Amino acid sequence: MEILSGSPKHAASRYVEWLITGVVLINCSAVVMDSVPEVHAQYSEFFSALETWSVFFFTAEYLLRVWSLGACFGPDDGGPWKGRRAYIFSPFGLVDFIATAPHYLQIFFPALDLRMLRVLRLLRILKLSKYNTALQDLARIVRSESRAFGSAAFLLLMATLVSGSLMYFAEGTEQPQYFGSIPRAIYWSIVTITSGYGNVEPVTKAGEVIALLTGFLGVCVAAIMTGIVASAFTNRIIRKKAAYQRQVSRVLDEFRLTEAPEAAASTPSDRKK
Repeated sequence: MEILSGSPKHAASRYVEWLITGVVLINCSAVVMDSVPEVHAQYSEFFSALETWSVFFFTAEYLLRVWSLGACFGPDDGGPWKGRRAYIFSPFGLVDFIATAPHYLQIFFPALDLRMLRVLRLLRILKLSKYNTALQDLARIVRSESRAFGSAAFLLLMATLVSGSLMYFAEGTEQPQYFGSIPRAIYWSIVTITSGYGNVEPVTKAGEVIALLTGFLGVCVAAIMTGIVASAFTNRIIRKKAAYQRQVSRVLDEFRLTEAPEAAASTPSDRKK
């Protein structure tokens, strides 16, 4: 269990991580290259064999994780199946399941669109998030700062509604194909706020002013989001450093406590000499 979970106690865990990472990257690269018609026509058999062996590899990894995580809970804590259920329905467990699901879907449902299966195979890249501490920290930050992100999302919702409504009244009669309804104008507003340009030029003076204000709102929202993430990352790094320093201090204190009795025990013998 510790080897598969990347425990620093076992040197083999690092090699297992590199092996899984390599297989995932090779698979995703193969899926991308297989979508090129010329490459698929020449190397289709190779890609098919690679997919088969990869599915065997990911299936064995998934089963080993399900089996090994049964050791997390003893008989008094719910038994092995409590740990196995916790892994199967966890985000990482679902990602590991998705890594093998497309192959078996194609076996049981041969009429499925192959393009959809290729997209599902690309989701194997999510397995790498298990070994990336930055992504895990980001997920924890989103959970811890959910109220701040919720407030920013509410401001974004208000900005898109107001901007879209104003653009509907300003440009609806001039460009009905783009601003003929408030939902269409809201779509333009969302694209403008997130990318800075909604791909539609306003033709009225009022529309130009609204477009400028909408772009400015996009910059403000991006700054708010960036500030929240940067502040949360900084606080998390500070907490990690403090926890690490406490652990080091605890180890040094234990070392001094064990060293002191030895020194005291050796003193009488030294005096006799």
